[in-house]
Amino acid sequence: MIWAVLRGELAASSADSSGTEGGRSLSVVDVGGGTGGFSVPLAQAGHTVTVVDPSPDALAALLRRAADAGVADRVSALQGDADSLSELIPAGSADLVLCHAVLEVVDDPPAVADALARVLRPGGAASVLVANRAAAVLSRAIGGQFGHAASLLRGAMPASTSSAGRDALRRRFDAHEAGALLEAAGLAVEQIHGVRVVADLVPGVLADADPEGLTAFELEASTLPPYRDIATQLHLLARLRQ
Repeated sequence: MIWAVLRGELAASSADSSGTEGGRSLSVVDVGGGTGGFSVPLAQAGHTVTVVDPSPDALAALLRRAADAGVADRVSALQGDADSLSELIPAGSADLVLCHAVLEVVDDPPAVADALARVLRPGGAASVLVANRAAAVLSRAIGGQFGHAASLLRGAMPASTSSAGRDALRRRFDAHEAGALLEAAGLAVEQIHGVRVVADLVPGVLADADPEGLTAFELEASTLPPYRDIATQLHLLARLRQ
């Protein structure tokens, strides 16, 4: 689903003045992009990508991966975290910024959202992926971790000493909270999709028995509340207001 949304955005944004798709290379910033799961395919599609990540090991793996894919000239690596994005990327320089699984762990989500907006050119888009609170509540409750589920239900992120209940994230979002965060930064939310609506709840034997059926259901449910709103993750596409 994320790639489907990105392909649509890339096709529209890279169209030249005559409306031909692929008319120009886009400038993409991948915040927390790690080893290049998104950035290398984007570079292979002809776009220029800068990956910002705090891990030197991940960035080294990214550069090796880009070289192996023949796109080393279109991928740059900058060591740093999302909180320092404004110091690393010039304002108004990006057509598309990716921020996937980052807002859950940063010190100051509103400041990071502001930084995403700052690096975009007017009309540029942000692809934001966040962990969904409702999914965590359901998965904990189904797993019998009722106290943890109740804490998450109230918006708390409790510490836990059990490996089954431990939560590495600082926070989770619902669709309204994530959308409001981006809107406050000047980004107009255009699309919200659920990622893995039921895939993490369905027993593996059933998922393996009909993977095509599961995929078809996921695609159909991904935009429809309330089903979208129980997905493991929420993907938002937002645009910087002109």
